[in-house]
Amino acid sequence: MAGKGTAPKSGDELKQRVADLAQSLGLKAQKEVKAARRLWGQRRYIDVVLTDEKTAKRLGIECKFQATAGTAEEKIPATIQDMEHWPIPGIVVIDGEGFSENMQGYLMSTGKVVWFADLEDWLRLYFGL
Repeated sequence: MAGKGTAPKSGDELKQRVADLAQSLGLKAQKEVKAARRLWGQRRYIDVVLTDEKTAKRLGIECKFQATAGTAEEKIPATIQDMEHWPIPGIVVIDGEGFSENMQGYLMSTGKVVWFADLEDWLRLYFGL
């Protein structure tokens, strides 16, 4: 995967790296933004909300990191389903070596998941930067 040398090493670090990248592109980044409730009633917080203050265009980002094989990847399909109920468009940014090959294929097929290494290009296209 490209960008391994500067890749985040935890979920919290991934959130911060997403916010830092967005700010370097001139976007406003807010972390842990309250957005009503999840499908099952729990309070919903979007990990990072990006805003282009010139156009008011917004994007919500959930950050998922998995260093080794585990269950974090199994929660992403529910996250994608939950995003359909957000008041703004959203994506999931993933990073880490622990995502199985099968799950990587599924995640990329949704059109809602972006590797952190590809995020800058994705944001430039989405926000027209």
